Amino acid sequence: MKLSDVKDILDAEVIVGEENLDMEVKTAFGADLMSDVLAFAKSGSLLLTGLTNTQVIRTANVLDIAAIILVRAKQPSSETIALARELKIPILTTKYILFETAGRLYAKGIVGCLPKVENTSGRN
Repeated sequence: MKLSDVKDILDAEVIVGEENLDMEVKTAFGADLMSDVLAFAKSGSLLLTGLTNTQVIRTANVLDIAAIILVRAKQPSSETIALARELKIPILTTKYILFETAGRLYAKGIVGCLPKVENTSGRN
């Protein structure tokens, strides 16, 4: 599915990356803990989060995340927007909560980065 379809499904506003709406995306990962994102998200995925700081952009950059979807109508700071522009990482914002955002995307064919975690020894 194209990022423009994601925008429509979520009734989202594009904050950064209008020029990337033709990008294809197939998977997503939702979390506010960037350690979980680093451990489980996959390259090319959408990142669904309520965090708006520059660490989200830096984490997305390390993992080559396709785009960031901010939930709960969150708005990033000007510093976060500038970094996203510099690194060419699209940011969209939606009024839906994380659960609803993930459900709407899943219902339209976006799947998770992994279906379940198999080995959680030593992890919370």
